[in-house]
Amino acid sequence: MFSLLTTKIGRLRLIGILEGISLLVLIGIAVPLKHVLDEPLLVRIMGPVHGLLFLMFVINTLSVGIDYRWKFSTTTWKVLVACLVPFGTFYIDRRILSKMATL
Repeated sequence: MFSLLTTKIGRLRLIGILEGISLLVLIGIAVPLKHVLDEPLLVRIMGPVHGLLFLMFVINTLSVGIDYRWKFSTTTWKVLVACLVPFGTFYIDRRILSKMATL
């Protein structure tokens, strides 16, 4: 896991994984707790955490795209769209980012 911190793509992958996990916690645990048990505390905590990770993912995607000279029409847009689709960061990590990390 610490090897992900050594490269920009590795850090992007880590942020993407954390962003995906935060979404799972938010929609899988926090929102049901809010609506079923009328307990909004976890949503108040996880909402901003997920939002911050989302913004970090977008900013890091653009930064990595520029540094690695990704062609926007073939790579960058796919990675950016992935964070808009639920669980997309997991998919894009497996399909694109993990392959780039080994180059």
